[in-house]
Amino acid sequence: MADPSRLSVPGSVKVSQDLKLVSGVLQNMQDSGMIQPYSPGIPPVAFGAGGPMLKQFDESTVVSRKGSQAPTPPTSVKGIGNKVAKPDYSESKIVLAMVGLPARGKSYLSNKLMIYLKWLEYDVKVFNVGQLRRTRAKQKAQKLGIKEDHTASWFSHENEQGNLSREQLAQDSLEMLIQWLKEGGNVGIHDATNSTRARRASIEARVAKEKGIHLIFLESLCDDPAIIAANVALKVSSGDPDYKDTSPEEAKRDFLRRITEYEKVYETITEPHLSYLQIVNVGSQVTVSRIHGYLQSRIAFYLMNLHLKPRSIYLSRHGESQFNVEGKIGGDSLLSPHGMQYADALPALIKDNIGDAPLTVWTSTLRRTIQTGSNLEYTKLTWKSLDELDAGVCDGMTYEEIEQAYPDDFANRDDDKFNYRYRGGESYRDVVVRLEPVIMELERQENVLVIGHQAILRCLYAYFHHLPQVDLPYIKIPLHTVIKLTPKAYGCDEERYALPIQAVDTHRPKPKGAAPVVQATTARDYFTEEKA
Repeated sequence: MADPSRLSVPGSVKVSQDLKLVSGVLQNMQDSGMIQPYSPGIPPVAFGAGGPMLKQFDESTVVSRKGSQAPTPPTSVKGIGNKVAKPDYSESKIVLAMVGLPARGKSYLSNKLMIYLKWLEYDVKVFNVGQLRRTRAKQKAQKLGIKEDHTASWFSHENEQGNLSREQLAQDSLEMLIQWLKEGGNVGIHDATNSTRARRASIEARVAKEKGIHLIFLESLCDDPAIIAANVALKVSSGDPDYKDTSPEEAKRDFLRRITEYEKVYETITEPHLSYLQIVNVGSQVTVSRIHGYLQSRIAFYLMNLHLKPRSIYLSRHGESQFNVEGKIGGDSLLSPHGMQYADALPALIKDNIGDAPLTVWTSTLRRTIQTGSNLEYTKLTWKSLDELDAGVCDGMTYEEIEQAYPDDFANRDDDKFNYRYRGGESYRDVVVRLEPVIMELERQENVLVIGHQAILRCLYAYFHHLPQVDLPYIKIPLHTVIKLTPKAYGCDEERYALPIQAVDTHRPKPKGAAPVVQATTARDYFTEEKA
């Protein structure tokens, strides 16, 4: 009888790779100019997305806010809100151990999962064994003048000293991870090959000694030479210190030899008692086995929806609104004359940038975003989840009116803007939770233009750039500007296109401390923070 806890989409998986085919594909890519030295833009293994799950709304029922008249606060109201406490995730303790040959996207998956869970306020950390190896080798060279040889021969299982060193590094990394979980972490990701049953049994035995810590394995499999070739190209062209002062050709040959050494002993997950996920070839097969509980299921669902097809995400606020001109927050006002100019100019800007590529336009259910996208000749979908942060009883008021009517609460919001919740309304923390389905769908989709609101776009922008929540409410998202985000393997490229159409500045700077600085990077970290 089939195990009811194991869900599998049938298909065959070939673990052994034809490295000659991979090498040939790499050569063709280089000859055709697809591979640019020291450019990390070539993505690792991609993951397919299923059909759309967008929530659609009838635009005839978009009025969901108060009218344009500012409400008069009742005299009995002495405060307008409070601060929302961070969720208590202290009981959530998971070791997620990666499994897979080199160049299968393990580090990419680890990084994406970390960013997603941290955005949802889980405490997550990646413990990368390769980073630990490089860090200790660097320290040894600096202190003792001894340079270790970490070419392919070091990774051979016939190299006894190399075997001992690799096992010790994996064990040390796991011990650091477990200690970090004990000190309050939620999800520790053990980023290593973990490619044999013996290694996985060792991890399982160690984690079993710790009460309340659960273990999940995540295996990334691939037998598509083109995908592996792209991953190898990324590896050898992105500044990996293993190949410092090595020509790209020699680096490629050595890394392929390293893969061969791992293939000789690789054992895919077949242990029926383990909790694990297997992801194969752009989502052509996904196996989920013995995944239980809320956080484990959340992790599984997110990973099953990832992909890395070339795509861009465009973020634009609605055109300048009548409330923007009047300095009022919230509401459901229409566009100002300048806002209408932006709506007229937007289609040409998008067309010039995206060409004939497919695009889907998302708006909120509020009139100013729908007006802004009205001239765009693309499929349009409305999301209630994209509506602006709800200001509750302050909806339709200016900041000056709020400060005069509720001085204490106005000061409290300036003191902790992320956690402050308007009475009858929302905080930025509430909006982050509300936007989780939007983030999940953005990961599934290809080219999307989101026409939204200042607070909403701040949250989405912070997710893709992995920004701290304390800075999130102060990110500058100006009117009449399109922000183009292009996800890469280890970060996100950004371009901004500001149209020369006058608009008011609605940005309120951080009252204390420096404004947040966004440094977009697609570079991979190759060393740990471990001290000498």
